[in-house]
Amino acid sequence: MTIVAAGTVIHGGSVFRPGWIDTATGLAGPGQPPVPPESNHPDGIVAPGFVDLHVHGGGGADYAVDPETAFAFHRSHGTVATLASLVTVSPSELLATVSKLSTDHRIEGIHLEGPWLSALRCGAHDSTQLRLPDRAEITAVLEAGQGRIRMVTLAPELPGAMDAIRQFTDHGVIVAIGHTDASYEQTVAAIDVGATVATHLFNAMRPLRQRDPGPALALLEDPRVTVELIADGIHLHPALVRNTINAVGGERVALVTDAMSAAGMCSGHYRLGTLDIDVQDAVARVAGTDTIAGSTATMDNLFHATVSMFGGAANDDALLMAATVTSATPARLLGMKDPDYIVLDGRAVVWPPKRGPNC
Repeated sequence: MTIVAAGTVIHGGSVFRPGWIDTATGLAGPGQPPVPPESNHPDGIVAPGFVDLHVHGGGGADYAVDPETAFAFHRSHGTVATLASLVTVSPSELLATVSKLSTDHRIEGIHLEGPWLSALRCGAHDSTQLRLPDRAEITAVLEAGQGRIRMVTLAPELPGAMDAIRQFTDHGVIVAIGHTDASYEQTVAAIDVGATVATHLFNAMRPLRQRDPGPALALLEDPRVTVELIADGIHLHPALVRNTINAVGGERVALVTDAMSAAGMCSGHYRLGTLDIDVQDAVARVAGTDTIAGSTATMDNLFHATVSMFGGAANDDALLMAATVTSATPARLLGMKDPDYIVLDGRAVVWPPKRGPNC
C-alpha cells in the first residue's frame, strides 16, 4: 500500500477532509490524490501509528515469554512502536529476559518497570523480589541489554536511587518515576538529577494531599517531565485525563496501555510475571485482591477515548490532540522519526489487519 485516500487524514498539524497520503514518502494533502489511490476509505481516518511506551503483553502472550505474539497483536491494533515492559522478577530471570529481548528488533526497546520500586506502592509486582538499586546489578542489566534498555521505572525515595538515576542517564536510559511513596521534595530532587517521565501518573504513587502534595504535583509542574496516563476508563476518571492534558498540554502527555497478556482475550485466569491475575469484564486484578494489574486496553481504544473526550471525530482539534498523545509525544520522547501511518475505519483498525478476541 502506498497511496491511501480517506475521508479524514491527520498529517503533522493538519487535518484534511477528505485527504490522501503517500505512505512511502509521507507526502499528504487535501482532496483527491494525484494518482488513483491503492486503498480508499471514504469513512475512515488516516492517523500516525501509535507508540506505546508501557505495555507488558497482549493477545494471550507476555513480551517476556512470547514477544512475537504480543507484538503482532498490538500491531494489529495500530501500535507501530512499543517498549516491551518487564515486571519485577529475580535477578537471574531479569538478566535472562533482558538478554533475550535485546536481540528482538520488532520492539523499540525495553522498559524495566522494577525491581527498584516501593513496597508500599508496588501494585501488581511481586513484593518478595523488590530490591534496592545496586550499582553492580544495574551494570549487569545494562550489559545484558546491549543498548536496548530505553526506560526504567524506579522509586526515588529508595536508598541509592539518586545514584541509580545518574547511572542510567549516563547510559542514555530514560528514567521514569513510579510505584513510589516519594515526597514532593524527593521527587523534585529526582527530576533535577535526571528523571524525565512519570510512570502511569496518579496510579501506584502517593496521592496528592493538601499539606503533602507527593510526587504527582512535582511531576505535573515540571516542564521537563512527560507524564504517562492510562486512559482506559478504569485506572483514571476521564475528567482527570482530560484536565491533566489541558493543564500541561498534549506535548507532555503520552497515553499508554500498560496492557498485559489478557488484552484482546476473554475473562479468565492469567499470569503477570510471578503473579496470578483474574480478568473479569476486561478488568485485570491480582488474584484474590482488588489490586488492578495492568490493563486489557489497546492504543486504538485510547485514541478513540481521547477523540471523544475532546469533542468527537468531527472536531479537528480533538483528532490532533489524540494523535499527539498517542503518537507524537511518545515518539519524540524515544527520539523516533515519524511513525508509520494506520487507517481506522469506524472504530476498527483496517490497516494493518486486525485480529479478533482469542476466546
